Amino acid sequence: MLALVPAVGLIVALAALLPSWLAPSSTSGGDRPPAAPGAGRGEAEAAPAAADDAAADDAAASRRRVAPTAAAKAPATGPYLYKGFGLDTCEAPAVSSLRAWNSTRYRAIGVYFAGHGRACPKQHNLSPQWFQGAKAAGWRVLPVYLGGQAPCVKNKHKRRYAIGADPFKEGTTEARVAVNRAQAYGIMPRSPIYLDIEAYDLKNQACKEKTLSFVRSWSREVRRFGYIAGFYSSANSGVRHLASARAKGYTDLPSVMWFARWRVPPSAYGEKWLPQTAWHPNRRIHQYAGHVLETHGGRKLRIDRNWVDAPVAVIR
Repeated sequence: MLALVPAVGLIVALAALLPSWLAPSSTSGGDRPPAAPGAGRGEAEAAPAAADDAAADDAAASRRRVAPTAAAKAPATGPYLYKGFGLDTCEAPAVSSLRAWNSTRYRAIGVYFAGHGRACPKQHNLSPQWFQGAKAAGWRVLPVYLGGQAPCVKNKHKRRYAIGADPFKEGTTEARVAVNRAQAYGIMPRSPIYLDIEAYDLKNQACKEKTLSFVRSWSREVRRFGYIAGFYSSANSGVRHLASARAKGYTDLPSVMWFARWRVPPSAYGEKWLPQTAWHPNRRIHQYAGHVLETHGGRKLRIDRNWVDAPVAVIR
């Protein structure tokens, strides 16, 4: 099994970890995944001008050419794992704030690095130097992409980003945006990219089918370029839906599950909708508290708290 080396939290380089994380899954017939059978977290709406700017930037990114996996310079060590406490924030804090928080138990940070659906689209601190600085300060990064959302998303502010008439095409296009942005920031292949799909109505059959098609095409395309497809959603919504799809034999599902269930103790493997054998081992993150204000080293941040047992970014 894995030789896990203790550190501040835990991080390990893996030489040959679960090939299915990186290799595209097969589908039954044709290039598109078949339509799915019946089978978070709320954020404030971004200012329209900022959201429109982000959408324009992402559209431009989707048109840029992305080097396929074979041509990408991937690190020979494979994915990195981290096991320990982490946090995520709407806007990435300055590296100086990360250093100020080095005395805390948190050693991983979720960052909304791309996607037109982000509540904080500008991300004023993010740059390749930010990722290098976070790495130098001893932090592990969980890259989060928030783009198209389920048409029946419960957060009314996210409905403007609803997946359209061709979810397969949209998922593929947005995956290329995510890969382009990751490469621009120095996030290397064999890193995870976590797709954020906010809570949606599981009673809406058509919405579920469209959302699952989008998630599957996004996951397959991200893998095609050598990245690990991750997924974030509410435990009672998207996570439950994908667990049901897995039980029914659907392919092209995300490899890592980041589930939100608040006001319960942190536990990566205690979620009722995730069977013990699913997304195991080292494939889960539990977001167990949200919108918490904490101050350390004189720096105050509003964070969501997470327990992590999953891959983190390989930073160039």
